[in-house]
Amino acid sequence: MEWQRLLSSGRLGAVRGPREERGRSPFHKDHDRIIFSGSFRRLGRKTQVHPLANNDHVHTRLTHSLEVACVGRSLGMLAGELLRPALPDWATPADLGVIVQAACLAHDIGNPPFGHAGEYAIRDWFRQAGQAGLLEGLSEAEQLDLQTFEGNAQGFRVVTQIEYNQFDGGMRLTHATLGAMLKYPWTVEHASNKGKFSAFQTEKQQLREVADNLGLIQLEDWRWVRHPLVYLVEAADDICYALLDLEDGLEMEILQFAEVAELLESIGGGTPSDYQRLTGASRRRKVAALRGHAMEKMVTAVVQAFVQHQPDLLAGRFDQDLIDVCPTPVAQGVRQAKILARDRIFRHQRKAKLEIGAYTTLGTLLQTFCEACNALHRDPSAPSFKHQRVLALIGENMPEKNWPLYQSYRRALDFIGGMTDNYAVDVAQEMSGRIGNLRDS
Repeated sequence: MEWQRLLSSGRLGAVRGPREERGRSPFHKDHDRIIFSGSFRRLGRKTQVHPLANNDHVHTRLTHSLEVACVGRSLGMLAGELLRPALPDWATPADLGVIVQAACLAHDIGNPPFGHAGEYAIRDWFRQAGQAGLLEGLSEAEQLDLQTFEGNAQGFRVVTQIEYNQFDGGMRLTHATLGAMLKYPWTVEHASNKGKFSAFQTEKQQLREVADNLGLIQLEDWRWVRHPLVYLVEAADDICYALLDLEDGLEMEILQFAEVAELLESIGGGTPSDYQRLTGASRRRKVAALRGHAMEKMVTAVVQAFVQHQPDLLAGRFDQDLIDVCPTPVAQGVRQAKILARDRIFRHQRKAKLEIGAYTTLGTLLQTFCEACNALHRDPSAPSFKHQRVLALIGENMPEKNWPLYQSYRRALDFIGGMTDNYAVDVAQEMSGRIGNLRDS
């Protein structure tokens, strides 16, 4: 692959060529389009790790995405500086920085309510729906799409179909930014055991257009190698997960200060030079100082690894995480942080209870909306009053009569997947009859 094509500023669905604009590059426009989208804004009420947390210092998907974007921008710019001789004459380190930054902003934009628990709830519901005959008539790939609901694939659908120019390019982002966002540039048929893929059947042509314009190496039908910048996006996400999950665990009083501090010091190779002046400071300020020091070490290590492995990245031969090929203190520190988060945070009793509640909430929503979609498909001439009212809630994107069932299910999932945690709970409770006190408006 070649950087000249990998950094393409052509836009998906654009009806004319790139338009010059003083003060903003095409990639800055991508950044701004994502920031101002409704889907991005709603991340402020979506789970990062702790569903419906009352502590305002605990991360949401929005704050997580903003922090990942900051780290990603640094990774992209530093890598661009070191790779400058290999880049096209028109490309600057700042271009790489903002491409990675924009992709980081959008990397979680397709996550459903309740984060990964929401993904599992949707998958499990559709697997049960298949046994109940609600997927009859769908192709095998369409059934797999629904039964392996993936936030990454939904995110690609959001930016290429749903936001702004609906079903006509979506946000019309540049091919470079879309390529950097495609963590798994293949369809569900090639998903790993964890169900990772980045394009539903409805976005196959968009996936092909992006891959062809970027010159991504095709491995087989509907499967390409990753864009090299994906590895920087993924590293930025890993860095923030590893470090900031620990801070959340401390805020939620699940972890102790001493164990978090010890791990951050091991990654950073000690404490910052001015750390001693924080002797009487709060644990929050101390952890922030240690985290900043560790993050600087991790960013430097990741950039060096990216530049070192550039030939393999461009050849499509690199098949590891950049963190894994970093020096031992960084690689081992991230592994230990993930293990600590998995064993102590992700399995905490409060989190488990809320995630079980997420299954109930999403089960109610899926049953209600998908039942209405199915009824409309089976007998479009006589939908019941209830089903009409249910589908009307979707608004302008409600399924229409005589649509394929898969397409109707996708629209229902667009609506449910776009909900915030709080809104999903409210709607599910109202649909279950727990309406509360009504008053005239």
